Amino acid sequence: MAQPDTKKIFFENLSGAGKSIAVLTSGGDAQGMNAAVRAVVRMGLYVGAKVYFIHEGYQGMVDGGENIKEATWESVSSMLQVGGTVIGSARCKEFRTHEGRLKAAHNLVQYGITNLCVIGGDGSLTGANLFREEWSGLLLELVGQGLIEDEAVQKYSALHIVGMVGSIDNDFCGTDMTIGTDSALHRIIEVVDAIMTTAQSHQRTFVLEVMGRHCGYLALVSALACGADWVLIPEMPPEDGWEDKMCQKLSANRAGMKRLNIIIVAEGAIDHSNKLITTDYIKDLVVKCLGFDTRVTILGHVQRGGTPSAFDRILASRMGVEAVFALLETTANTPACVVSLCGNQSVRLPLMECVQMTQEVQKAMDEKRFEEAVKLRGRSFENNLKTYKLLAHRKPETELPISNFNVAVLNVGAPAAGMNAAVRSAVRVGISEGHKMFAVSDGFEGLSKGQIREIKWADVGGWTGQGGSLLGTKRTLPAKHIDKIAEQMRKNNINALLIIGGFEAFESLLQLYEARATHEELCIPMCMLPATISNNVPGTDLSIGADTALNAIVETCDRIKQSASGTKRRVFIIETMGGYCGYLASVGGLAAGADAAYIYEEPFDIRDLQANVEHLTEKMKTSIQRGLVLRNENSNENYTTDFIYQLYSEEGKGVFDCRKNVLGHMQQGGAPSPFDRNFGTKISAKAMQWITKKLVETFRQGRVFANTEDTCCLLGMRRRALVFQPVVQLKGDTDFVHRIPKEQWWLKLRPLMKILAKYKTSYDVSDSGQLEHVIRNRPKESDASVAM
Repeated sequence: MAQPDTKKIFFENLSGAGKSIAVLTSGGDAQGMNAAVRAVVRMGLYVGAKVYFIHEGYQGMVDGGENIKEATWESVSSMLQVGGTVIGSARCKEFRTHEGRLKAAHNLVQYGITNLCVIGGDGSLTGANLFREEWSGLLLELVGQGLIEDEAVQKYSALHIVGMVGSIDNDFCGTDMTIGTDSALHRIIEVVDAIMTTAQSHQRTFVLEVMGRHCGYLALVSALACGADWVLIPEMPPEDGWEDKMCQKLSANRAGMKRLNIIIVAEGAIDHSNKLITTDYIKDLVVKCLGFDTRVTILGHVQRGGTPSAFDRILASRMGVEAVFALLETTANTPACVVSLCGNQSVRLPLMECVQMTQEVQKAMDEKRFEEAVKLRGRSFENNLKTYKLLAHRKPETELPISNFNVAVLNVGAPAAGMNAAVRSAVRVGISEGHKMFAVSDGFEGLSKGQIREIKWADVGGWTGQGGSLLGTKRTLPAKHIDKIAEQMRKNNINALLIIGGFEAFESLLQLYEARATHEELCIPMCMLPATISNNVPGTDLSIGADTALNAIVETCDRIKQSASGTKRRVFIIETMGGYCGYLASVGGLAAGADAAYIYEEPFDIRDLQANVEHLTEKMKTSIQRGLVLRNENSNENYTTDFIYQLYSEEGKGVFDCRKNVLGHMQQGGAPSPFDRNFGTKISAKAMQWITKKLVETFRQGRVFANTEDTCCLLGMRRRALVFQPVVQLKGDTDFVHRIPKEQWWLKLRPLMKILAKYKTSYDVSDSGQLEHVIRNRPKESDASVAM
């Protein structure tokens, strides 16, 4: 386990005493806004500041009165799982006028508010920055009109602004993901998955319109996540004659025994003449040219609704806390900033730099500089587009490079949602690179028995949305079958290996590397992709499958808590999977609003349990009606789920009663989340490109020979970038007894969960976002960031 760092900086040095912070949501609503509001309120109160709600966005600020209310700890209870924004949002024409901003300034001064946290899109944030720039002049006008005293100008001399981007379109430059985007993708994919079953029954073509008047992110990523046949987005209008090409593609797919076609259209999709491409136009085109039974579905505001995903709750909570820190640290000379996500790290960027770049994208599109518009959207968007083109459009055999390399792909360890998307991506990218792809059934056990077959482009059609492992997977390690495995590698002339799996896959790769000394057949490029719900693989912050499991935990916790509504006070004890890794319990606890989460990495004793019970008892007496406690399955061999349940039941008598639930394998099942589909697809494509590069580098005298450390790697997400790391170098970072990394980034989120549950604790802000510039080049590998 990681040793405490004596250099850590704690936020106790950042006091909010005497400060007033107001939070508002403006513009269109987005799922996760409530989680951001909750985090701002609770962290603000925690550091000693007064916190206010401004209801109905800028309209409430202009109108004042009942629209500005002081927030309490309890006023944000039970809002984490609610979609939209409970404090209301409205578009306000009056705030765009000088008179409207003068009224708003007067209302804020009456409450002593000089710190604003604005959650909205680029229009809302631009308005906030203008308000900040005019602030001192507005106060002087108010003095001139006799509405405020001279002392108020000195006392409230500067207005500080921090923004968080809440927008389902993900159309704001400077952040990999905006609050609400992941949840909107969940809504879209739920609909697409449902439509696919009926479309398959009737051999239909479906044309789906998704939101995105000026940004095609939702359309592009949902097309990538469901393997759509065609996608139309405003940033990349199709070339002239696209209608014929699309019909040819649909026809070829049907001829290849595919029973359905999916076409996804962004509502702002245009052709090269800037003419809108409508769903009805596409439907009529398909019917006229191909005679296919075609239906149109317009998703509309379904995409804005529903409960926020686990990703959005965690993102919004992290951003909300970061926003409070930014306000506490700001000075009169600090520019208004926006809290952003880069890879897996929070960053602060000057608000107007982000807004200006966002406006540049639209200007480039208006001037038909579409390639530039795609680049301005950021590396993540650009990479999504490249990956979609690579996987959706198969080149004719005559155009494929001829490599004469055979690449095998296999799954190892427990199944994880998203594995199939990774296999599909590997197969199709491999074929595009000119390789012959082989699928191994049942992991290394299957490989030792010769369960290996060639796999073609069409064989992996429709795999993206399938849960589990269609190849079959086993936990068997290769060491005891190494001779037979080497024999099969030689027999099938396998030149490279892609392993997709969890901790067993990591151990397997180490064993294969060590066996190179005695088996020349294993001197080939080998790469591993982390895929496990436990997220316990060293060398990566995230694993394929963990997001799906988190969503299963959070959805179940929401239902369990709701089951107690209207009854007496109740505490639920929930057991999660994860082996010795507490990722699911900790991050699931943060996303579900848990009061405590017990994990192996943070040892606890009977005194800690007693303190937790007393803390929860106190809260139950004064405010909350339902409590939630998560326990990782291997957190402690003596303090079992039953023991904790009995302890809470006994000590809570007369105040609350208890129920327990063991979530079990439901965390491993189900269709993969949009995040896992896209994460698996993108890192698998990157891994195959790395394999191709290594094959070329190590091909000498008519054969592949690779025996260096850098030809046996794990591809993992590290903070802001995807990094290929030799597995041998990761041995020292690994606790092999408990099958976890020695250092785990998410442990820094645990104090955040405790603070939001009203515990007094220390929070390390040494990793907190520092003000950067949006124009600064991102790391080369960050194009495949954690953000889809």
